[in-house]
Amino acid sequence: MGQFPETELILTNENRVYHINLRGEDVADDVIVVGDQHRVAQISRFFSKIDFKTEHREFVTHTGTFNGKRITVLSTGIGTDNIDIVLNELDAAVNINPEKRELNKTHRSLNIIRLGTSGALQAEIPVNGLVVSSYGLGLDGLLNFYDGWQAINEDAISEEFIKHTSWLKNLPYPYCVSASTELLVKFSSGNHVGITATAPGFYGPQGRQIRLKAASPDLNKLLTSFKLGDHRITNFEMETSALYGLGKLLGHNCLTVCVIIANRVRKEFTSDYKTSVDTLIENCLNRLTN
Repeated sequence: MGQFPETELILTNENRVYHINLRGEDVADDVIVVGDQHRVAQISRFFSKIDFKTEHREFVTHTGTFNGKRITVLSTGIGTDNIDIVLNELDAAVNINPEKRELNKTHRSLNIIRLGTSGALQAEIPVNGLVVSSYGLGLDGLLNFYDGWQAINEDAISEEFIKHTSWLKNLPYPYCVSASTELLVKFSSGNHVGITATAPGFYGPQGRQIRLKAASPDLNKLLTSFKLGDHRITNFEMETSALYGLGKLLGHNCLTVCVIIANRVRKEFTSDYKTSVDTLIENCLNRLTN
């Protein structure tokens, strides 16, 4: 591909990828991504040692060791637009020589696990339970900007979803991408598993109405009632579809595990947010390293 120009691959004076401020050696093969930058320290406090820290804007990174395994924790901020920055730059950090601005001869594939919070769309999924995303259903449109997305799209799910919801023609095509099979097997046992719908916002795009009326006020009911074979939509959040789509196009293994802090069907919210997140963290750190 030759050299990547300065306008495409933006580096700092220390030849670190600009927004996330990282070089390849700073990044472990196993990367945990979280939305909240304060959650990075909440995870790394379980490490036996931390050998690298950096932060720039909302992007905070700690790399250290847990159960003898090197792990990187990186905050993304909220939304698929931030995932677009993080996935592209994380891949650049590990797969492009910053001095030569050339692609490395050997591709480095990362395991990228998102630990997040989410709202359940099925009545039987309890608040504080864990949901593993078998697919990311993107209502956000981000992947449609990338060449090759059709080759990784789960067409049957997308088309059935459009039909089931009478999807508005002015909205982006709802793309759908599968999780890493290897990571899904490792994390799914004992947890709820299903399609995670990814919205491009927290209010109208997730059917919430305060002063502004949602264009699709019945969207949540349609998400809950969607079914294709054994596939159904279990939860709603704001990052997974872009993580799965960009990760697969770039050759990385991706998975999302969310703790349910609200059940949108039963209108219930967790009474102990911090404990719920700690449970998610400990469960996933142990699965990742065993």
